[in-house]
This record gives sequence, C-alpha cells and structure tokens, in this order.
Amino acid sequence: MLFVAFAILIVVGIAIAISADFGALFGLTQGETARAIPLVVIGTLLASALVGRRHRLGEIISALAIWVAIGAVLLVGYTYRGELQSVGQRVMGSLQPGAAIVDPQTGNVHVARSFGGSFRIDTRINGAEVPMIFDTGASAVVLSLRDAEAAGIDTRSLSFTVPVQTANGTGAAAPVRIDQLEVGNIVRSNIRAFIVQDNALDTSLLGMTFLETLSRYTVSQDSLELHD
Repeated sequence: MLFVAFAILIVVGIAIAISADFGALFGLTQGETARAIPLVVIGTLLASALVGRRHRLGEIISALAIWVAIGAVLLVGYTYRGELQSVGQRVMGSLQPGAAIVDPQTGNVHVARSFGGSFRIDTRINGAEVPMIFDTGASAVVLSLRDAEAAGIDTRSLSFTVPVQTANGTGAAAPVRIDQLEVGNIVRSNIRAFIVQDNALDTSLLGMTFLETLSRYTVSQDSLELHD
C-alpha cells in the first residue's frame, strides 16, 4: 500500500506541475504546490519506515529513486508530447503504406512509399474509401469505373469521348466533377476528373487537378508530404 500511495502522489504532483490552470491549493501557488509534492512523498516514506518498521532505509531510498525516475520520464514525455506524437504517427505510417498520416504540429499529410515503389494513398471520395496512386504525370484525377461507382457517381449516363493513355493501353474517358475529395485532413470540392472505361485502369490516379490545389508537395526518399 505504501508504494501505491507513493505512485498516486507522484502522478498528482506531475499533474499539478504541468497544469496551466490548476490555481492555488491550500493557499499555495501552483509552483509552490508542485515543489511541495516531492517533500510530502519523502516524508510519507520516511514516516512509514520509522513507524511501521516494515522496510529498511536502503529499500526506501531505492524505491524513492525508482519513482522519481518514473516521474521524470512522465514529465519529459508530457513536455515533448507533440514531437513524440508526430514521431509515433510517422512510424505507424511506415508500417502502413498508403495511410494518410496527419502531422499534429504542421497539419501536413505524410504517406510512406508502398512496397511496389509508388505512393499509394488511401483517400475518400464523396465519403467512400478509394485507394489512389500519386501521379504527377496525370493531368487530372482519374477514376476507375469501379471506384467511381463506389463513390456514388452515376456512370450510366457518362459519355466516354476523351481518348486517354493508361498503363493498360489506350482507352476512353468521361469528364466529371467530384463533389468532395479527402486526403487526410486536406479536403477539396468540385474537383475536375475523368472516369475511364472498365478494365482500363487498375488503380485510380491522384493527378494534377487535385495536386495543383496544394501549396506544395515534396518527395524525399520513401516519404511523400502534402502541404494544404
């Protein structure tokens, strides 16, 4: 029970020390209260050792050192929580190629290179999840017929009159407007796009009609960064 009480006091002390609006406690300022917590902890330990005689002084000092170290780690973690969260999300992004990871500090979207060498990005079109390939060589966003239907676009009345060259050969495309296209926290409306006929495209392309709306985009080694 002694160590449980000690742990609770450490956590409370850290919470008080890092709180910006805790206010006065028992007539003390926030800083004075935070500095008093370690003294209360030490006093509790020593008093328990002297009265209960359950632990030797060496054990008390060892326990004190351990909990002080834990408290220091928690305090440092809180202080640099933004940086740690950013690093953690980038690590998760590298483990999940295609995931659009939003940097909590800059708001930029990071995407790790897929195993095939391209940047496959998980996007949302009209609320539907649509995987796309980052392609600066595509003059516009290009959707496969399957993805267009998944996004709720009525493909029955489309007129495939625009000749296009895709990875699967020459085909025809129909011009459309996408109501909403989302990549991470980046949202664009009324995006000009094309829909190609069935089997003309394996994966939809995130082309320039979306990319040109960004302030910039950068590619460095295995990472793509999109700036809103």
